[in-house]
Amino acid sequence: MQLSEQEILRRENMEKLRELGIDPFPPEAFDVTAYAKEIQEEFNDEGDKPNFQDVSIAGRLMGSRVMGKASFAELQDSTGRIQVYIARDEICPGEDKEMYNKVFKKLLDIGDYIGVRGHVFRTRMGEITVHVTELKVLGKTLSPLPVVKRDEEGNVYDAFTDPEQRYRQRYLDLTVNPHVKEIFLKRSRLVSAMRRFFDDRGWLEVETPILQPIHGGAAARPFKTHHNTLDMPLYMRIANELYLKRLIVGGFEGVYEIGKMFRNEGMDRTHNPEFTSMEIYIAYKDYNWMMEMVEKLLEYIAIEVTGHTKVEYEGNLIDYAGPYRRMSMYESIEEYTGIDISEMDEAELRATCKKLHVEVDESMGRGKLIDEIFGEKVEANLIQPTYITDYPIEMTPLAKKHRSKPGLVERFELFVNGKEIANAYTELNDPIDQRGRFEEQLKLAERGDEEAMALDDAFLRSLEYGMPPTSGLGIGIDRLTMLMTNQHSIQEVLFFPQMRPQKKQEEAPEDTAE
Repeated sequence: MQLSEQEILRRENMEKLRELGIDPFPPEAFDVTAYAKEIQEEFNDEGDKPNFQDVSIAGRLMGSRVMGKASFAELQDSTGRIQVYIARDEICPGEDKEMYNKVFKKLLDIGDYIGVRGHVFRTRMGEITVHVTELKVLGKTLSPLPVVKRDEEGNVYDAFTDPEQRYRQRYLDLTVNPHVKEIFLKRSRLVSAMRRFFDDRGWLEVETPILQPIHGGAAARPFKTHHNTLDMPLYMRIANELYLKRLIVGGFEGVYEIGKMFRNEGMDRTHNPEFTSMEIYIAYKDYNWMMEMVEKLLEYIAIEVTGHTKVEYEGNLIDYAGPYRRMSMYESIEEYTGIDISEMDEAELRATCKKLHVEVDESMGRGKLIDEIFGEKVEANLIQPTYITDYPIEMTPLAKKHRSKPGLVERFELFVNGKEIANAYTELNDPIDQRGRFEEQLKLAERGDEEAMALDDAFLRSLEYGMPPTSGLGIGIDRLTMLMTNQHSIQEVLFFPQMRPQKKQEEAPEDTAE
């Protein structure tokens, strides 16, 4: 490995610390008693007894100004940054004063982890500062951080903004771009709020298999692997629906799971091959009840994450307070194309696709053709939360037939800002009807549809033991996080998005700290 000049210098500093008897990677714990944000928000020096007069904080050294016998430095911990004041005569008393010059002035580098103890005061300029009485090296940084520069007016330049580098080196992104950490804090609050909403209603969080003998529960291409001991193929799950329904058969009234799904498909700004999904199934409910529940859920999440029911996204102010607009699949296509497709057969739909300049292929059946028209001509118009309901039966093999509209099923998808974020059914619990739907999917697979569902005998067997009326819902956590944090790419809300292999080894970023 070829080292840069900065990396060579930092390794030399590491060895010099060892020569002075200072372990650059000490094993002992450091007792942290306060954090930068806490001190900034709560320090009070009015009266005779200021608070934070005996504190220990730890973090990265992000800048320093050495001025003879004293220095000011900036310390960054997990909550933010705070200034620290270091006086030579206090941290290196007596004959050890030279240690200050050797260590702090010469051997500590930007990015090094240090721990300091001392008391908090306010400088003559009014800045809250930790007056250091003890300093300990906690972790040496051997590669330079891409610390950005600021001019005298505080404007940032040379920022660490290249998406390719940011996603591959997320640890650097989180270190030098504080706003990125806030995205993931909001994501965590979103998931916690969702769990709280479900748990408060008595619904049980469960876990189901990720490796499955049959890929089912959705229309998607799976990742395939092989189990050596069992000598059988396995698929990484594309959905957990069929397992969760078996728990409803087993007597649970409400179950949900938040976890990873895997689909061997394309990647773009709203798709990643592995993604986080929430699926929930509630017995004795239907899709009408589920629409009302989703409105309450998303309003609750919006308030918990952002403090408001109205959240800005891509210049649009999205209102998550219900009720949401509802229109059927056929109604939505007619509204945005002027064409009523409700009575069209497959040949007529192909002709309509050609007329509307919608690209299709021979593997697509009636359901896929309708889905292509909807995707091309309708989705982008659905900005405010909108339910699209009552899908053609060919599009949804796992949903119950509509109670009053022949040829349709009781299904809705929720669209926000032109993208689907939720999908729900009144679940099909008739095992005879379900087997027939699976068999139709097999015919589509024979025509070349790689996303057609497989026939799952184990699931059908469970239905034969009886499943009560049930409604199920799936929500994409990644897309919902994008909406709640105003991020336009799914890579921004994933700590480690899937990336193409690097063509060549990238050079380490240069240290741009002043």
